[in-house]
Amino acid sequence: MKKALENTAAENPLYHDTWLLLKKYRDVVWSLELSVQQVRRQFQIEFGSSIEDFLESIYLAGVDFSDTGIQEHARSIERSYKMLKLMENAVNLLRSKHKFGETYYWVLYYSYLSPQQYKNTEEIIGQLQAHIQDISYRTYFRRKKEAIDAFSSILWGYSSKDSLKLLEQFFPEDEIGR
Repeated sequence: MKKALENTAAENPLYHDTWLLLKKYRDVVWSLELSVQQVRRQFQIEFGSSIEDFLESIYLAGVDFSDTGIQEHARSIERSYKMLKLMENAVNLLRSKHKFGETYYWVLYYSYLSPQQYKNTEEIIGQLQAHIQDISYRTYFRRKKEAIDAFSSILWGYSSKDSLKLLEQFFPEDEIGR
């Protein structure tokens, strides 16, 4: 089943992008946490105060960070934070609005989003049993693919082949050119 999921990712670039994004999620969260801590320490060393205390006075003092490297580090943190926020909003939308949202949420959560990574599919399914009754390996992999597809449509826009075929039935190409 894992090979089938990887083959699907190779066939569809949007699916592939979403799958890679989900696979990297825990690493990005960890890296972001470390970066924030590093910036906090750097502020403490360079300016002798916490970021929070320092930011209160920054606008009044007109301090320039361009020579410190903190500015670029802060921009990197901001980009990562925005990406994580985008993902979080998409997951919340999926969970609250999709007809299988709750199921898809838990599948994505235990597969990719939970703070700790589970060792194998068996552990993930064990966690899912509290939320999805009678979930088998086949059902898990099918739901996982469906969840990633639904999540992908929220992130990148809904443009699946099926919807294009449906649109062509209502708006045939030869009528558009007239």
